[in-house]
Amino acid sequence: MNKNSYIGLYVSAVALVLASATPAAAQDFQRKPLDTPATGERYWIEGSAAFWNPGAEMSISSESLGIPGDVIDFKRDLGLADQRFRQLKLELRAKRHKFRFQYIPIVYEQEGTIERTIVFNGQTFRAGLPVNTTLDWRAYRFGYEYDFIRRTKIWAGFILDLKETDVHASLDAPSVHESTHAAAPIPTIGGVVRGYVRPNISITGELTGLTLGWAPESLIRDNTGHYSDLDIYGTINFTNYIGAQLGYRAFDVAYGLKHDSGSFVLKGMYFGIVARY
Repeated sequence: MNKNSYIGLYVSAVALVLASATPAAAQDFQRKPLDTPATGERYWIEGSAAFWNPGAEMSISSESLGIPGDVIDFKRDLGLADQRFRQLKLELRAKRHKFRFQYIPIVYEQEGTIERTIVFNGQTFRAGLPVNTTLDWRAYRFGYEYDFIRRTKIWAGFILDLKETDVHASLDAPSVHESTHAAAPIPTIGGVVRGYVRPNISITGELTGLTLGWAPESLIRDNTGHYSDLDIYGTINFTNYIGAQLGYRAFDVAYGLKHDSGSFVLKGMYFGIVARY
């Protein structure tokens, strides 16, 4: 075989390799475009369920018949123990717009002995009395989120929320039963940011709150206090449709009504699952 034959054979081999490599490279580029959303960011509906284990610091006071009430510490005075609660979330998304709903039923029930004499809702509960204590706090949240930053690995938005806080507390002793109820819609504002440290692992931080004195008078009348809600969590997305979450949640709620006041601080870790469609 002469020299020209070897050159022709070499050129043909190189052309064959290039021809076979080019489609593969083009296919690889099509599989991984730069604007491909991270795993877990392709959805219209997202729902999550979690168990929250907060430590609680709570107190309440209720006046009746012109008799001032004592500030009652639920742990120190009534012996309430920390509990585990369910946390449910639902989100509907349309590009940069998100509509959110959340519900946390917070219920404490305890049997114990009063450590000191207290006045609650105009009635006196003597030290040493056995008492059944119930605190029923239904925390609803209706919100709107707009994401003003939306990238493949990071996004951020602002949140407008209406938090419906409904608290019912009662003390039952052998000869005395008293209860108090407080409910108010609380508008809050805040922000959220999420970043992806891996293609399928994200970290999210969210904070909303409001001082009630700044709330519209049509919604909050004769009330004072504050409401803050901090939520920091990590998500591992196994697929675009399901993942697991580990987070830290902190509620700090205080209110002052004409005859009643309360302070509720709950902080702790939670673990849950998230599903998307």
